[in-house]
Amino acid sequence: MKPYILEQTNWKQIKHTKYDVAVLPWGATEPHNYHLPYGTDSLETAKIAEDAAAKAWAAGTKVMVLPVIPLGSQNTGQVDMPFCLHTPPSTQLLILKDIVTALNRQGIKKLVIMNGHGGNTFKSLIRELQPQFPEMFLSLVEWFNVPTRENYFEEDGDHANEMETSMILHYFPELVLPLEEAGDGSSKTHKLKGIREKTAWAPRQWDKVSDDTGIGNPRKATAEKGKKFVEDVSSTIASYFTELALCDIHDLYE
Repeated sequence: MKPYILEQTNWKQIKHTKYDVAVLPWGATEPHNYHLPYGTDSLETAKIAEDAAAKAWAAGTKVMVLPVIPLGSQNTGQVDMPFCLHTPPSTQLLILKDIVTALNRQGIKKLVIMNGHGGNTFKSLIRELQPQFPEMFLSLVEWFNVPTRENYFEEDGDHANEMETSMILHYFPELVLPLEEAGDGSSKTHKLKGIREKTAWAPRQWDKVSDDTGIGNPRKATAEKGKKFVEDVSSTIASYFTELALCDIHDLYE
């Protein structure tokens, strides 16, 4: 039993423990090139949350990781792919509000949303909910933005790329097909210069931008690279959990 993972914890443990921070991993269910599982975003996010919680718990922080939400917001083209599950932000807001309502009622006032899917945009949802729950402190961690990826990986990309493939090779090697079966993750660039140079933004049309659903070449991925990456990122996140647990959420500014 791991007392910081809700699915593995029992009432005897919870009844006698005052938890400081709740963590909600949130992923997606979608294709990840040919070689990675549909649950990649959810699987890796739940494991990073677990690793970070374990380190925080060892430091004396009472943190609880909630079950992962595997329902992401998807782009045009993705939503038509078999078994790609699309949950728009309006639905995600309802789910998140139900969870915040439950925690607030139970006296658990600090919630960290751990996002693992680039299509999810929680900042606006937090802004929607925070005024409704003034006694709560809602914050967002996007683990893929915590470290500098260039320090760990050679290839760029942001979907089923070297980074994600290395992570799943580390956490769930049995779920990864041989890398020679993976597509090369090549993607087409947008014709609009303003989109390419990030002057403007528009959602990617996934069936037009990638033939194998990947963005980034995964073939240099290794479990060793994944292990080093998640070790460092989970340590950084664990420090935040501990810092959050110790703070007075009504006195946060110096």
